[in-house]
Amino acid sequence: MSVSLRTLLPPCISVSERRDDRDYETLYPQEWDYLASAVSRRKAEFLTSRRCAREALAALGLDRPPMIPGPAGAPLWPEGVVGSITHCEGYRAAVAARASEVWAVGVDAEPAESLPPGVIEAVALDAEIERLTVLGSTKPDLPWDRLLFSIKESVYKVWFPIARTWLDFEDADVRLDRSGRFTAMLSRSLLVPGGGMMKELSGRWATDGRHVLSAAMLGPTTPVGELVS
Repeated sequence: MSVSLRTLLPPCISVSERRDDRDYETLYPQEWDYLASAVSRRKAEFLTSRRCAREALAALGLDRPPMIPGPAGAPLWPEGVVGSITHCEGYRAAVAARASEVWAVGVDAEPAESLPPGVIEAVALDAEIERLTVLGSTKPDLPWDRLLFSIKESVYKVWFPIARTWLDFEDADVRLDRSGRFTAMLSRSLLVPGGGMMKELSGRWATDGRHVLSAAMLGPTTPVGELVS
């Protein structure tokens, strides 16, 4: 059975997923201009992920505007909407929610295989690598290093739209467990809408042996870890 982001996110967040590129999106002229020098694989990712974005926005009763990536690489969503897009080999997805219900959402998909040599040392803290070693000894068939990478990507996608500053890999100390949940302790506080300061972000993950998915969100009515007034 294929893994789905739908199982990782609450109903207030719309989800659209594709596992092939058969249904391309009709792009705006400025989006075609953006893709002018892109290779075929990148064009396919962009076209299908924008189709997913259209479907996710349609579930909210909204049209899809031109969605050119901003300075940080994230697509620009309509006013009053938060969202996230992810794609990897064999999987594309977009999620969206109204900003009145969700402050930020981040999702990431990765192939269910180990990272290339040397990558985990570049993105993980020593304590994280030690915890991955323990997890790997209990369930060696799961690519825990790739899952950690995915989670950090999702955490960043929540952080940036609110903070508007970079969050490095070492700024999030991730603890994950075999039940499909994770917690990220942040080295810097995040000022969230309403004035609270956040130091901890929680989320969920899943895998089907082909892909690993992770999702995190932050909202006014959702448990999100530690909020300090």
